[in-house]
Amino acid sequence: MNLPKTYKALELREYSENKNSAQIVEKTIRPLKKGEVLIRMHSASINPSDLMFLRGLYGIKKKLPVVPGFEGSGQVVSSGGGFYGSYLKGKNVACTAPGRGDGVYAEYMITDAFSCLPIGKDLSLEQGACLYVNPITAIAMVDLAEKYGAKAIVQTAAASALGKMVVGIAARKGIQVINVVRKPEQEEALKAVGAKHILNSEVSNFERQLRVLSNELKATVCLDAVAGELTTKVLLAMPYGSRAIIYGALSEKEIPIHAGMMIFQDKKLEGFWLSTWVPQQSPYKIWKLSKELRSLAKKELKTDIAARFPLDKAVEAIDNYAANMTKGKVLIQTSFAEGK
Repeated sequence: MNLPKTYKALELREYSENKNSAQIVEKTIRPLKKGEVLIRMHSASINPSDLMFLRGLYGIKKKLPVVPGFEGSGQVVSSGGGFYGSYLKGKNVACTAPGRGDGVYAEYMITDAFSCLPIGKDLSLEQGACLYVNPITAIAMVDLAEKYGAKAIVQTAAASALGKMVVGIAARKGIQVINVVRKPEQEEALKAVGAKHILNSEVSNFERQLRVLSNELKATVCLDAVAGELTTKVLLAMPYGSRAIIYGALSEKEIPIHAGMMIFQDKKLEGFWLSTWVPQQSPYKIWKLSKELRSLAKKELKTDIAARFPLDKAVEAIDNYAANMTKGKVLIQTSFAEGK
């Protein structure tokens, strides 16, 4: 195909909650460096990490102005050279944005070839747009819980897209999951994906229910996306020697820690960040993970798509996702998705 010289993108001008801090602009496609590929974007997903990034609260801050968005899908239309980049040319891929430079909320994106995963013809580009951040995080954290010897897991924000994936992945490994939610409709959403143990943190006897169930099931690892007081409540209720793995901070609150919990109950807090975890893995581990992703993509890792917005309405899409985070994924799509 003949490549255009320019393309549309959502560009962030300042880290802020101000909606006017991001707007659609026209950008020029720069020459590719060796090892890079140019992707004609199809769909881009919105995750909690993207919302934090837009406000300047995420672990990565890029030089402004910059195109936001961490993961998406599309077709590799050009390669800067290198075996893998050349191999990818013409293929549909799931992709992640580079650590520096522009992200996926655009018609085109340049990234490292090794930040792309071929998805084949059996998986849609819409599902491919959701194949990296949540699925890899879910797989990695369940593996970590298994490594720590957990017979069962407690997870907060359980009705999220990632939470539903944890339910399916843990079930395959024979690990039970205690799912913590806040609303009755979230309980129903989890039952629909086969979740067995569901507790509502807003009921008066929540901590007692969790204490009884976590001791009965020997749930010694918590996967926590909320932080704040909920983390403390959950960890206090769990058995001796339990730990909480913090991978999100939806509450945007500090976690109040009781020294006695750490000293006398041998309880632990630790963090998980995908951006740190991936570079620590061996090439074999990443290859094995890519096979697992593709094999689980149509069932355990399938993502519910709640809404689709054209790139021109990207700001509206971000607002929609922020207000309805547990209702399914919101995608930002280009003209490629419209068949143009």
